[in-house]
Amino acid sequence: MLWSSYIKGFKSYLKLERSLSRNSVEAYLNDIDKLTQYFKSLNEEPKLTDVTVTHLRSFISWLNELGMLASTQARVISGLKAFFSYLLLEDVITDDPTALLEAPKLTRKLPDTLNIHEINELIAAIDASRPDGMRNKAIIEVLYGCGLRVTELTELRISGLFPQIEFIKIIGKGNKERLVPIGSTALKLLDIYINQVRVHINIKKGNEDFIFLNRFGSKLSRITIFNLIKSLALATGLKKTISPHTLRHSFATHLIEGGADLRAVQEMLGHSSITTTEIYTHIDRDYLKEVITHFHPRA
Repeated sequence: MLWSSYIKGFKSYLKLERSLSRNSVEAYLNDIDKLTQYFKSLNEEPKLTDVTVTHLRSFISWLNELGMLASTQARVISGLKAFFSYLLLEDVITDDPTALLEAPKLTRKLPDTLNIHEINELIAAIDASRPDGMRNKAIIEVLYGCGLRVTELTELRISGLFPQIEFIKIIGKGNKERLVPIGSTALKLLDIYINQVRVHINIKKGNEDFIFLNRFGSKLSRITIFNLIKSLALATGLKKTISPHTLRHSFATHLIEGGADLRAVQEMLGHSSITTTEIYTHIDRDYLKEVITHFHPRA
């Protein structure tokens, strides 16, 4: 299509001016790619100045017919809005066709969580005698103990570890830094892994500061973490479908259930908006209702 140069400019804008991570940039570009695929399916190549809200509404209907979830449609619309806002900023267009484009109504689904017994079972299922055993135990403890996203875990650096004050520096979405408390159990396992296991790895140049490494001396990939969680779920016979994000959800849920301040949890999770964190208050209300049902004499 004729949009390629503008899409390249949009990519540079996201990377340089918005300082978004590679994954976020790719997500935005994938949203635009879906729109170009739609126009190709119609054998149309409209100029950017000719795209209207009617085009975009038809595009969203097309996505819906393909079976795309409402949450994914909303994500695509967000990408389109960012793209056309950029074009408006660059004076490529004079009117934003996404201004009247509404996202589909979303139902807020509560995330799956694990209880502390299930988390302990996952950790117990790791064979510490294996070369990667202590590393994997540390991974689970840090994911759950600090509520990290999987990319945040793979990007953890030794230079960002402050055991004396029990904090760890996290590089979150948009390269935003935050300090998160880290518990004594996670710190102990990290110390064992770093000083007794990691020191024997032949580390590749450029990977010296990353905490978690594979056997070839490179930082771990996201897929390695996903595969680890999947294998542990199978090993423990866990019936729930879980991922690394499940441990993050469990971290937040257990804090809220324990009475933690919502803004403190927001800060630790690295949520830019408190409304994102508020989903966990619904879990807390269910928990409180359960307590009333079981323990109140007139429930």
